[in-house]
Amino acid sequence: MIVLSFDFGTKIIGVAVGETSFSTIKVLKHLKCIKNRPNWISINELINYWKPNIIVVGLPVYKNKKKQNINKKIKKFAENLKEKFQLKIKLHNEYLTTVEAKNYLFNNGGFKALKKGKIDSLSAALILESWYFSLKSIKKK
Repeated sequence: MIVLSFDFGTKIIGVAVGETSFSTIKVLKHLKCIKNRPNWISINELINYWKPNIIVVGLPVYKNKKKQNINKKIKKFAENLKEKFQLKIKLHNEYLTTVEAKNYLFNNGGFKALKKGKIDSLSAALILESWYFSLKSIKKK
């Protein structure tokens, strides 16, 4: 099964793709938003190229259940994906993926590696990796 993963932001959306049978993940080029809105033309091109069976969208959930303003926008983005492309959409906790992505990039390239688009797409890959792990946990039960 092919899965696209998005790390939503109002300026940049990180993207990764994976295949569930082998738990593979590939970081893709980030998408720039247009006037703080998703670039639906680019998203359409991605979906037509990869033909995913499911889309995973990162949603930050904090331990104190505090909701951020961005969560409303993320949920709207997920709803729009479902409506426009008639695909199954899963929201998945992305707590601290950006921190983890920044640490990885810094440790493997210093400050020069900390480019916004790279951080977001690596975050999308980490969201997908976490989602894979949650699937394996469910299968074991």
